[in-house]
Amino acid sequence: MAYGSNTANRVKRMEGQLRGILRMMEDGQNCKDVITQLSAVRSAVDKTIGVIVSENLLDCVSTAEGDTEKVNFAIQEAMDLVVKSR
Repeated sequence: MAYGSNTANRVKRMEGQLRGILRMMEDGQNCKDVITQLSAVRSAVDKTIGVIVSENLLDCVSTAEGDTEKVNFAIQEAMDLVVKSR
């Protein structure tokens, strides 16, 4: 699967947030602020997983060429990925 620049940018943004959280921790910031930022990263990870799974599912369904078995397999695989990410 090819990942678009939008997906890569999401991950880079999360990387920056995590580095910022480390700085906050090193500077002894309030735990409430650190937790708030960690929650934002978790939300960003969840959204990125959703984007990747949905793009993969669309790709799989479009290449299934109407084969119901392939479509059902792609849907089940996508659902397994979503469950696994929890």
